Amino acid sequence: IKPMQRRGWQAYSNKSSNMNAYLNESITCMKITQLFAREQYNADVYDGLLRDSKRAWYSAVVPSMAVSPVIDLISRSVTVAIIVYGIFAAKPAVTVGVLLAMMNYASQFWGPINQLANIYNNFINNVAYLERIFEMIDEPVEVQDAPGAAVLPEIRGDVEFHDVSFAYEKDILVLKHVNFHVKQGESVALVGHTGSGKTTIINLLSRFYNCTEGRVTIDGVDISGVTLASLRAQMGLMMQESFVFTGTVMDNLRYGNLAAGDEELIRAAELVCADGFIRALPHGYDTVLTEGGAMLSQGEKQLLALARTMASDPKILILDEATSGLDPVMRDDILDVFLDFIQDETHSILMSSHITTDLEKVADYITFIHQGKIVFSKPKDELIYNYGILRCGTEDFHRLDPADILAWRKNDYQWDVLVEDKNKAMSRYRSIVIDNPSIDDILLLYVKGEQVK
Repeated sequence: IKPMQRRGWQAYSNKSSNMNAYLNESITCMKITQLFAREQYNADVYDGLLRDSKRAWYSAVVPSMAVSPVIDLISRSVTVAIIVYGIFAAKPAVTVGVLLAMMNYASQFWGPINQLANIYNNFINNVAYLERIFEMIDEPVEVQDAPGAAVLPEIRGDVEFHDVSFAYEKDILVLKHVNFHVKQGESVALVGHTGSGKTTIINLLSRFYNCTEGRVTIDGVDISGVTLASLRAQMGLMMQESFVFTGTVMDNLRYGNLAAGDEELIRAAELVCADGFIRALPHGYDTVLTEGGAMLSQGEKQLLALARTMASDPKILILDEATSGLDPVMRDDILDVFLDFIQDETHSILMSSHITTDLEKVADYITFIHQGKIVFSKPKDELIYNYGILRCGTEDFHRLDPADILAWRKNDYQWDVLVEDKNKAMSRYRSIVIDNPSIDDILLLYVKGEQVK
């Protein structure tokens, strides 16, 4: 019976987990479900998962419930055998007193066995759940302190990627021989199309993953040889998705710096323009927030997370679409904060953004990533001045396919772009009037690499 019990409770544990996970997902994404009118469909899916769980429970409970009746049947059979033997088979026949004594002894013998069987039955049931827990505990930790890892001393903020390649899955590289340098006191913007590898670079710098090839250094020290705590304590990471923990606003601000006092945290909130909306909450900084910050807008959660990051006083500030949820006016104020931050030459910024104003206002260098490779890494001013791709006064330019652009040349106050006309099987120059500088326009043409000059 033991193997049947074990397989049955393992199957029930899996089915029950699937059911609970789907229920949690449906409740968390309730608005999306309502938006697409999927209530009945989700209910039908959950009903199917519930039936699967019920069938798995039946298959597990039947062997479990069979243990006690089987043992009871055996004990009753032994009692009957004693009676039959004592009356018909024993020579000479035993007395009634002896027969009753033997029956009592048999009952006392099978009582503890029945109890042990019930204990063993419960043990088998619980082992099925324990195995799932141990599977998670035994999952290997891919990123951890190396043996003999040193504590990273106070950093200046000089970051360099040395021929770094990385693959989430074996032999499928998402970064290919990446080399770039962020000097102390500089800000570098990572730009590129969705899926080009910008966030992966940020994850490698924060050591959420280890490099497949190459190495990342800070102030010349390979970060794979230092402790994770000493590395991450000196950098601030601001992600696009801003998580708010259950607790007061002050608790959330203190999350990144447990030693910070209330006044220090309030100054951090004032610095990133979060003080206004925080004080407008029912209890100000003592307002209790639920998990996920349900009472806050996306922009407010982003400001709160940014204040939490700045309160940790990072030497390296890493921004991954950090202003995507803010309106233009608030974004401009936050960019001024970043400018003040970088003017202190002991700090560095590595930012990833699709918003042109972020790059034009804050970035010293533009590093363009395409399909996991660094296409170029140049000073922003040099790109605008030397390559001269500026914001166009017409929409024609933005409809150009970079693959069709063969060359371009400067002609007074306009740019002549050599475009391949596939319909006429010929190439021709198209004149475009230029206006204000825009990094987006540089990137559009630079996809062609060094052919576009």
